[in-house]
Amino acid sequence: MSEQRLSTLSQSQTSAFASITCHECGYHIDIPHLPNKHKAICPRCGYRLTAYREHATQWVCALAFSALIFLLIALPFKFLSFSAGGQSQQIDILSSIELLFAQDYAILGLIMASAIIVLPACILLSLLLILVPLQFGIVLPKASYFVTFIFAILPWAMAEIFLVGVLVSLVKISSLADVGIGLSFYAFLLFTVAMSAMLLFLDEHQLRSEIKGQPNRAKKNIDASKSIQTTWALLLTAILLYIPANLLPIMVTDTLGDEQPSTIIGGVVLLWQSGSYPIAFIIFVASVLVPVAKIVILCWLNFSVQFAHQDLTIQRMKWYRFTEFIGRWSMIDVFVVAVLVSLIQLGNVMSIHPGHAVIAFCGVVIVTMLAAMSFDTRLIWQKDPSDNE
Repeated sequence: MSEQRLSTLSQSQTSAFASITCHECGYHIDIPHLPNKHKAICPRCGYRLTAYREHATQWVCALAFSALIFLLIALPFKFLSFSAGGQSQQIDILSSIELLFAQDYAILGLIMASAIIVLPACILLSLLLILVPLQFGIVLPKASYFVTFIFAILPWAMAEIFLVGVLVSLVKISSLADVGIGLSFYAFLLFTVAMSAMLLFLDEHQLRSEIKGQPNRAKKNIDASKSIQTTWALLLTAILLYIPANLLPIMVTDTLGDEQPSTIIGGVVLLWQSGSYPIAFIIFVASVLVPVAKIVILCWLNFSVQFAHQDLTIQRMKWYRFTEFIGRWSMIDVFVVAVLVSLIQLGNVMSIHPGHAVIAFCGVVIVTMLAAMSFDTRLIWQKDPSDNE
């Protein structure tokens, strides 16, 4: 897709501008009508402001509807099956969540239900609620609030991360017993593909332009002190949670009465020793390197804006975007535990239970995501963090 840097536009190109404020640096820009498959890049920080594709609204509508259908199909049928020692068990997505609640793992069940069903369904339904009437020239009342809601919960919808967690779980237990894949697994895979494809066409600025030409969602005026203090508090919480998350068992395997607790690092070592090198590498990166890197980078960024450092502005923006992108993927290990716990419950033959570390680790992921959201990137571009202009 071609780029159009707004600082290079000629005077003759400025006849049909739409005003937009860069979400990341606060720079006010006038954007012209973009040709098909072109995107507008902020000349100050390099943030992608918007991209235009012909018929994008129709594509989003069609893919959202397809994703919703696949999600509904994925719920009632067999998802995975597991058999060992003459006993077998099969689960569907809903029964696996019910099992987590029934065995007093309600927090794990709530996280799983929200991330892979409730929030994705809310996004898809909200989009269809806006876009279907729009195809007939009808703008839904309060449509802008739905758009704000969609983009606020979008980072917390983690269907693709759950799918990777399922694949990791299958690798972990394939050497222990026979594992089967049901219709729901393939339906969930198609749901994930359809939703990911839909997000490629979804653009907040273009969507808001469709509904009465409403402007993009702008951040409130900068409150530097509040942003910095909130980010420090969340990062300190994440550091404190990271200690038990790595020291305590993340899951406990009970085989014929023999309990074997496993920490995050212990699980990585076991996978490596069993020859599952790619999976061991994925878990190590997602569960060990990513949380540490995100905490360190956010501490550096928050320190730099607190003391009004003026150098490396572009580099700091790139590091922030990196942390924002990778942070969600640490949830892989949480989903691995949720899948294994709900699937492997064969009484005395074999059963898996979550350890205390899974909640602490989940807290690390959530709190670091909140820390990234609380960090106001516009402070990077201010000479003085007390300057709120």
